[in-house]
Amino acid sequence: MRPGLSQHTQLKQELKINPRLYQAMDLLYMPLLDLQQHLKQELLNNPFLEMVEPEEDEEENEEAPAEETPAEAEKKDKEEIDWEEILLDGFDTAGRREEHEEREYYEPVTVDSRDLGDHLRDQVSLLELSPRQSALADEFIGNIQDDGYLACPLEEILQGVNDAIEKMAEEAGRDDDELPLYTMAEAEEMLGVIQSLDPPGVGARDLRECLMLQLREAGLEQSVPFRLVRDCYDELINHRWSEISKRFGISPSDVQRAADEIAKLDPKPGLVYSDRSDNYIIPDLIVEKIDGKYHVFLNDVNFPRLKLSRAYQEIARDKKKFDGENKEFISNKLNSANWMIQAIEQRRQTMLKVMNYIVERQREFFEKGVQYLKPLTLREVAEVISMHESTVSRVTNEKFVQTPRGVLPLKFFFSSGLSTTDGEDVSARGIKAQIEKLVADEDPKHPLTDQAIVNILKESGVQIARRTVAKYRDQLGVLSARMRKRV
Repeated sequence: MRPGLSQHTQLKQELKINPRLYQAMDLLYMPLLDLQQHLKQELLNNPFLEMVEPEEDEEENEEAPAEETPAEAEKKDKEEIDWEEILLDGFDTAGRREEHEEREYYEPVTVDSRDLGDHLRDQVSLLELSPRQSALADEFIGNIQDDGYLACPLEEILQGVNDAIEKMAEEAGRDDDELPLYTMAEAEEMLGVIQSLDPPGVGARDLRECLMLQLREAGLEQSVPFRLVRDCYDELINHRWSEISKRFGISPSDVQRAADEIAKLDPKPGLVYSDRSDNYIIPDLIVEKIDGKYHVFLNDVNFPRLKLSRAYQEIARDKKKFDGENKEFISNKLNSANWMIQAIEQRRQTMLKVMNYIVERQREFFEKGVQYLKPLTLREVAEVISMHESTVSRVTNEKFVQTPRGVLPLKFFFSSGLSTTDGEDVSARGIKAQIEKLVADEDPKHPLTDQAIVNILKESGVQIARRTVAKYRDQLGVLSARMRKRV
């Protein structure tokens, strides 16, 4: 090879994607609430868009557009978006988002709410504490996590507050004697004050201390549950009932009853006052059974329906009044309004196609329950409805459907499968439901082992390995047979 510069020509086909197609991808991806907000913002920004009022007649809504000149028709044909081709290709193009494109950003408005720290400070303000003690109490509260546990050791809290005192003394030119440092005794005393506040268990350094604080608050300091937590915590969390019964001289059943009382305590007491907003789910789709058949509807009753504004269309027709920037502005807004209406309609049709196939494929689930859920993949849906897999993925992302069996995410219907002896496949989610039911119905004194569950499933025709059962059991939060055993 010779080093140097050279020139050569190359022919290739490349589809340049314009910014509107990126917005089309965003529309397909948006859940219902996000899309509602987006369209309301478009109504404010684009004067050519209007909402369809409920009292308007369908004939008025479907009124034929004004006649176009041959030049306008030719231009419109060139700018027309081939939605079907784009959806089939999954928006997979070689273009890039224009760097100069400006998109408005709206900062979300946060609503002030009270958290655990505010709840603790309110209680501290009612105590008779000196200013020095109040400052130390505030330092402790600042180091308490949302779950109620102390975030760091006492030594670090003490070091932090003393460093602040030394810095204040240095800036004010005072001696250390005028601003004495806190001692470990003061820190331990303040920890006791914090741990006496509501909720019981707050300020604990670990789970063991948290449980002891709650039992002490309930007046059970001399009880068996308190002694179990204090004296044999490791044996307790490992369910070694026989060892504990021999150590305390009580029966294993009494030990287990005490453990049951401990299990009723709150392992994360601070979460009661944590700053958690309520998340409401509004389904994007609705599945109803009517006359023995399942029908799919879009949940768009409160969805803003768009149309082109007649008034602004009349203004836009008189092209002699506009030139330069005004003409370009009107043309861009009119095209954008037309595009938005087409994009929303295409989104509706795509979602209905996907959900209709899901209902057809998972009919047994709707009739009999989750154990009859069939394996389903995005690729399978994409092939059946003749669209790209990535398009199906966007449609199902963060979307919910209201069904006779509850409100479910669309991703719920997609899962891998396991083979059966009769040649059919069964959904992994259905297998989990069977495992959960087997555990719920088992004899507590003789719980089912993973191998026993494998044998039962094999009798029903499901081929599954023991390690797979163990994996599904862990995902369900079900303990092993030894830990579930009752005496």
